[in-house]
Amino acid sequence: MQRKQFLLRIDPRLWAEVERLAAADLRSVNAEVEMLLRDAVRRRTGDADTDAGTVPTDGA
Repeated sequence: MQRKQFLLRIDPRLWAEVERLAAADLRSVNAEVEMLLRDAVRRRTGDADTDAGTVPTDGA
């Protein structure tokens, strides 16, 4: 699966918290951010498929 790259501007305090969470979960910061985003999308859409790495799209 090809990954999309993007630039993220983030408050340094929030970044520090994400780093702390990633370390506690033995993940990279990138993997932690992806997990947090996937979880947020799943809760927002109610779609269990986001666990498998697929996120609903608008068909574009």
